[in-house]
Amino acid sequence: MKPHKPLIAAAAATLLLAGCSSGGNYTDPTDKLEVLSWWSSASERPAFEVLTGAFEKANPGVRLINAAVEGGGGSNAQVALAERLAANNPPDLWQSLTGSAVDGWASARRIVDIEPVFARTGIGPALAPAIRDSVMRDGKPWAMPTGAHRGNNLWFNRDALAKAGVEVPGAGYTQDRLAGDLDKVAAAGITPLCLGSADRFALVELFENTLLGIVGPGGWQRIADDRFDWGGSEVSTALDRFGAYVGHAGRDADTTHWADAVAKLSRGECAFLSMNDSAYGELTATGAVDGQQFGYAPFPGTEGAYLAIVDTFVAAKKAKNGVNALKFLDTVADPATMLAFTRAKGSVPVRRDVDTSTLSPYQRGASAALWHDRVLLSITHGELMSTAFQQALYDAVGDFAKHRDKRAFINTVQRAGTTGQIGGR
Repeated sequence: MKPHKPLIAAAAATLLLAGCSSGGNYTDPTDKLEVLSWWSSASERPAFEVLTGAFEKANPGVRLINAAVEGGGGSNAQVALAERLAANNPPDLWQSLTGSAVDGWASARRIVDIEPVFARTGIGPALAPAIRDSVMRDGKPWAMPTGAHRGNNLWFNRDALAKAGVEVPGAGYTQDRLAGDLDKVAAAGITPLCLGSADRFALVELFENTLLGIVGPGGWQRIADDRFDWGGSEVSTALDRFGAYVGHAGRDADTTHWADAVAKLSRGECAFLSMNDSAYGELTATGAVDGQQFGYAPFPGTEGAYLAIVDTFVAAKKAKNGVNALKFLDTVADPATMLAFTRAKGSVPVRRDVDTSTLSPYQRGASAALWHDRVLLSITHGELMSTAFQQALYDAVGDFAKHRDKRAFINTVQRAGTTGQIGGR
């Protein structure tokens, strides 16, 4: 999941159209495996090491090459991947989004289906239906999910709220109350909203949560089905709210990265933060304690929904070390490994048969929500819609945050829709 789930680079999208020739080695065992990811933050590195450690323990003769690419909220990794695909030199495995992103890789024949891994590990029937569907194409699975992050969270610093005389958000917390509380925090001389919009996804997540809180799961389905009115009153209301929220962000938001924004929340330098629960892993990595320094609630208006952000790995069709690539996916699917991984990552297991009783209170609650709430896919992270629409939304949100021009926002997203580029699943 990720907070820094990047916008898929335009170069990578172009490469998808090119397809790929046959090749790769899925028959002869080798002694290497190369994995490309964008996991580089304080909580992500230890989580990835859980996977690599478990793989190396099970395959002691194999040297794992960690090809992680830092920076850019993941976009740097996408550019590096695009360059390698163009050179016909793909890593054996790479981190991907789910939903439309996986569908794109599969339809371009860049990856192999992993039906044998699903069969060996029994993960298919154990997945939440919406997540299982998001990795399928033509009746076959094409990506291995690692864990699920919940995107529709509102985080807060308890001390900052107390200083401002603001009650801790709870059940039934509304966007009207959030707007009022942001005003109160500002009046108390505290930065109301933490925002790391140097990583563009963080700004778009804030809009996504605001919109979901207004349109609900039914509206989300209309978006997926291309039946949503992007020029209607719901979007207008969401933009008004979003503009007000952004207006309460720190002056340095545009130069602050997402992990730094989380660190500011941990230190009480700001009061609220809207982003997926990769924030939880970062908060605990800084030493902050749930219930003491920080707390959380569903983003106002989104109770009963679980906006799932699911990190996956896909195996290159032209992998040089294909046998080991599939063994790595076996490792990811292992219940014990998945539990250890999600504990470090702040996400929750995607297998229903994983015992979550040893996870933190937040993660146990998020896990329960995954299985009881309405699971939705993220536009921000390239799961629900086409890459073209995702790019348009990033452009529209970024422009609106600067200029507050509703008509320009509407025109940008409507053009993406009317040219037949919406690709909801």
